[in-house]
Amino acid sequence: MSRAADDEQRAPRPVVLVAVLALGTTALSLMQSLVVPLLPAIGVQLGVSANAAGWVLTANLLAAAVATPVLGRLGDTWGERPVALGVLAAMSVGTLLALVTSSLPLLLVARVLQGASYGLFPLAISVLRRELPAARLDVAMSVVSSTLAVGGVVGLVAAGVLTRDGGDYHRPFWIGLVVCLVTLVLTAVVLPRRPATGSGSVDWAGAAVLAAGLVLLLLPVSQGNAWGWTSPGTLGCLAGAALVLPGWVLLQRRRTQPLVRPGLLADPRVVVPNLAGLLTGVGLFASFLVVLQYVQTPPQAAGYGFGASVLEAAVVYLLPGGVAGVLLGPVAGRIVARVGALTTLGVGAVCGLAGFLLFAVLRDTPAQVVAAGLLTQLWVTVAYAALPALVVAAVRPEETGVANAVNSIARSVGQAVGSTVTVAVLAAGTGAATGFPTAGSFTAVALVGAGSAAAVAVVTVAGRGRRGAAEGTGTVAVPGAR
Repeated sequence: MSRAADDEQRAPRPVVLVAVLALGTTALSLMQSLVVPLLPAIGVQLGVSANAAGWVLTANLLAAAVATPVLGRLGDTWGERPVALGVLAAMSVGTLLALVTSSLPLLLVARVLQGASYGLFPLAISVLRRELPAARLDVAMSVVSSTLAVGGVVGLVAAGVLTRDGGDYHRPFWIGLVVCLVTLVLTAVVLPRRPATGSGSVDWAGAAVLAAGLVLLLLPVSQGNAWGWTSPGTLGCLAGAALVLPGWVLLQRRRTQPLVRPGLLADPRVVVPNLAGLLTGVGLFASFLVVLQYVQTPPQAAGYGFGASVLEAAVVYLLPGGVAGVLLGPVAGRIVARVGALTTLGVGAVCGLAGFLLFAVLRDTPAQVVAAGLLTQLWVTVAYAALPALVVAAVRPEETGVANAVNSIARSVGQAVGSTVTVAVLAAGTGAATGFPTAGSFTAVALVGAGSAAAVAVVTVAGRGRRGAAEGTGTVAVPGAR
């Protein structure tokens, strides 16, 4: 028997498969969050402005927006294994480049290569749907999805540990490189060769138009604070996005093999998790950023805060939520299987609402801030457990990758919006005398987060009213999806 045939017959052990895929999504979220605390050090050590250093985040986000739908579609068309290996190879090269360069342009190239990592999540969900029996699918998707939130906390902690006392910003990338290489080797060993579930070719023209539209949308969202919200660049990009993205939908309607089937985008069963993903992304970054800045503020100067270091902020105030996420992942999957994905999503949103409201009214002690952060982190973990179940239940098997890629883009846009709004609100409330935001600014950000959680709850109620959308879980295939 040939090796290819043997691989095709060999099914990996579910526990091993889930562990490897979870490591891949951990690497994705690690790459995303690792640089957040490093931006000031990058600016100082490379001798560039804070706005220039901010492009380290923006370049990664733009690359992810461009690459994720294409990679999801390639996984559906060519098979997930070769695409995942290619993504991990690009991540490894990008991380190595980030380690060895002290040039901002080359660091941006490295971050573009790392942006391919966002494609790992939709690929992982496609693999799970194909390889696992229906009875195990919800729990497995929940475990893999929960690492998206957990890896973000790990990245913040790692950056704090390795760059304390003014350490070299390159150091945290060593952790990223090790995780990438280990994941690459394990993926090559564990993932079996399988025939692709889809057929046909990739709509490269549609991919190019979608990429242009997303870049035009995300550039002003991520750079609006620096450019000015009424500047020609910001308004011009938003106007361009308003033209290009609807044009892309019209283009997809004319394609016999579109990148994303227009009916899929309009299907309420898919709209619900996409809206929820967008809003959850807003809450995730609002929570991360507001907690980090609040606890690091010196109380002697601002009248609030705890004067924590970056390391203390990550370990004491964010790590408990990450640990809880690891423990909750399998439990959330069982809840999805038992009560349905929409109910689970709604319960998570209530946790997020409680956490942000707690931070808005009670944040005088570290315990109160830890409790608020724990509740918001539980929201994100539970939401990320429920979202892929909703998507998988609504789409054909051959569309699993691209549908989850669209959901990933929605979450990424939400994270960009959450980051931008948080920075803008805190900057607007910064006092000239102290140089720190007012206490009311933190309350305003908490109310924004509470609003996003409440909106997710509303979306779940609206989705429940459509029998096609909601209580389906990842165990249900939809052969007749529109």
